[in-house]
Amino acid sequence: MKKLLHKIIKEDNFLSLSGNLIIAFLGFCGFALLARSLETEEFAQWVLFISGGSLVEMLRYGITNNGLVRFLSGASAERRDQFIGANVIISVLATIVIALILIAFKQIFSNTIANSSYALFFNWYPILAFVNLPFNNALVVQQAKMKYDKILIIKAINSGLFFSFLVMNTFYLERSILDIILVFIGINAFTSLICILKSWDGITLFRRANKSTFKTLLNFGKYSTFTLIGTNLLRNADIFIISISPFGDVAVALFSIPLKLTEIQQIPLRSFTATAFPKMSKASLEMKTEKVKALFEVYSGALTYMFFALSLITFVFAKEFVILISGYQYLESSVMSIDIVSIVRILSVYGVLLPIDRMTGIGLDSINKPQINALKVLIMLSANIIGDFIAIYIFKSIEMVAVSTLVFTSLGIVVGFHFLNKNFSISLLEIFKQGNSFYKSLWLQFKAFRSKQATI
Repeated sequence: MKKLLHKIIKEDNFLSLSGNLIIAFLGFCGFALLARSLETEEFAQWVLFISGGSLVEMLRYGITNNGLVRFLSGASAERRDQFIGANVIISVLATIVIALILIAFKQIFSNTIANSSYALFFNWYPILAFVNLPFNNALVVQQAKMKYDKILIIKAINSGLFFSFLVMNTFYLERSILDIILVFIGINAFTSLICILKSWDGITLFRRANKSTFKTLLNFGKYSTFTLIGTNLLRNADIFIISISPFGDVAVALFSIPLKLTEIQQIPLRSFTATAFPKMSKASLEMKTEKVKALFEVYSGALTYMFFALSLITFVFAKEFVILISGYQYLESSVMSIDIVSIVRILSVYGVLLPIDRMTGIGLDSINKPQINALKVLIMLSANIIGDFIAIYIFKSIEMVAVSTLVFTSLGIVVGFHFLNKNFSISLLEIFKQGNSFYKSLWLQFKAFRSKQATI
């Protein structure tokens, strides 16, 4: 029994899932504390600070993230150090450029920004960008090395400290939104310091970078950057568009609640795709097309069944989830008759579509088709933005914004299937068959284990 537990704990999927469970649980609880303790306008400022930061993070790390994970799969020790060194230099340069752009925007549009809910983002994100650079680099490097135990430690430190502060702030300190952001920056600085001291971020390898590794990462990154930015916008475009619409800041705060709830559904997705990508990439580099196909079908099928169960729970208990995270203040909101429970249920259906959509993107990147994945995301993003404007300005409905999410995700699946089928044949039927086989195999292993225990 001890050997089995030890094997499970050391398994990549378990460690990746544990890390994401920890950060998602603490993030969910922290979000709930902020929603309950901050005034609506301040809470909207926090949502826009985090959403804007996430978008810039995708721009900053999209250049190297997926490329580093792909090319480190099966690379020699020397080549691996060269890629990590190139990643360090590129991410530092990208951070400098992005910080300068944000500072320039703040100076040019100073009055407009100062009077908007984006003021805190433009004031403080350039500092945060430098502070969390080693922290985020460490996560990328450790994922590429498939060291999920270290990722678990990094996430636990960062999320655990911030959540602890939010608990104290809610019940004792009652600090302002500005103080909360300053503490957030401080905790990121502490996490980065640990990553540097442990040499997890690879900063000492910058001298190993060479022209070849720069070129390889940048060639892949020019497409994966857009893909990651587009993927982030698919999650946050709704918030950005609502923030400049007649619905205003209150609607931003309200819509962010269902979006946060859908993150519960995405915990397994982030975990398993983090392990699927290096495996599929390695198989692709070794020219094992059938193995790439098999991994794609198993992960897609197993995750779709899992997400159906999670979405069913979210759909049925939508009202209870809203009360859990924000109390009754948003449930009883009368802002232009927005029905937050309906939004949660619509986004629950979206959760069922997520696994196959995400796996088509992973599949395209793993077979070195980042340009096709970028095109797929561009099509989805265009459909999402058009749908959001139609929902807000023609239907005058936030619920229809959620419906547009279902449309662009379905479109993404169709586009992804179209391009993947040019490399290996896939079908929905085979995906569901492989999903059935996966859970059947788990059940048989469980029965065998029980039978073995009964005979001891």
